[in-house]
Amino acid sequence: MMDRFRMIFQYFQSNSESVMNGICGLLALASVKMYTCFDFSCPCLPRYNMAYGLGIMFVPPVALFLCGLILNRQSLVMLEEWRRPQGCRKKDLAVIRYMCSSIMQRAMVAPLVWIVVTLLDGKCLICAFSGSVDPEKFVGFANASAVQVQQLLAKVPCKDDELMRNNTSRKAVSRYLRCWSQALGWSILLILIIAAFLAHWLRPCFNQAALLQARHWSNYIDIEQKIFEETCCEHSRLFAHKCILHFFESMRQEIKLHSFSLGREGEGAEGEEDLLRGITDQDQVNKLLKAWYYEKPALDVSQVTQRRPLGRERSLLPWADSPGTRSKFPQHTDV
Repeated sequence: MMDRFRMIFQYFQSNSESVMNGICGLLALASVKMYTCFDFSCPCLPRYNMAYGLGIMFVPPVALFLCGLILNRQSLVMLEEWRRPQGCRKKDLAVIRYMCSSIMQRAMVAPLVWIVVTLLDGKCLICAFSGSVDPEKFVGFANASAVQVQQLLAKVPCKDDELMRNNTSRKAVSRYLRCWSQALGWSILLILIIAAFLAHWLRPCFNQAALLQARHWSNYIDIEQKIFEETCCEHSRLFAHKCILHFFESMRQEIKLHSFSLGREGEGAEGEEDLLRGITDQDQVNKLLKAWYYEKPALDVSQVTQRRPLGRERSLLPWADSPGTRSKFPQHTDV
């Protein structure tokens, strides 16, 4: 069961934009479901109504925003890229800005949905600002003192209160605040739709080459980090396998047979020795990881892609051209 949850979590942390858009949609639906299931109960006290109403309106969006940042794998990748040393590779601020913009846009979807839903419902704004309404606009508060007026206005959200059951102005105040709340909610929704429309249709008017470059290298940084982590895991597995075989020398054959039964029939002892060649102790591994962090390799693979003439090709694996392993590979001859 835990392996399944781990696989699902790793799948959701993929760099695919469609997956991240799906996560944003799920968070938005979760915010709506949370609000509909939430039992809203205004305290109906003059000094606590505003704190409670505004807290319900703005505290959950902060939590949803943080959840959006946590679930987005690129947020951590962007911070690492921003904070890393210069090394052999310069940092491109355009790529960092593109990643930050993409992260913020996706993380803000669920909080904005929560705020719009609360405004369209109106309960939070009625609870928060019922005590701020001008009592002179409503007839039912004309004969009451200032203290009584504040108490009555604070109890407007509580329709079951004994003081407000027979008060004719309670519904008027509630309708007045609900109208303002819904008008504000629809205005925010309209502004968001117009902003999305303009961003979608005005994007071709800007420099598309710079946008493509930023998108390409942001995806590259994400994929590079994943491949590096996978390579480290593979090396760690082989390193641990060799250390265990060395420790349990008398059980070498049994462990090899067990390894083959797990689906690694193609991995022999010689292959593992070759993969571990040159990085065989803890100090070398630590030095390699430190060099990767402080001196990121330059984005230039011209030396790797250069080929020798036919019959004298050099393998990309450094151990393939060693005298002990050269005879294991077929030699090409010129025709």
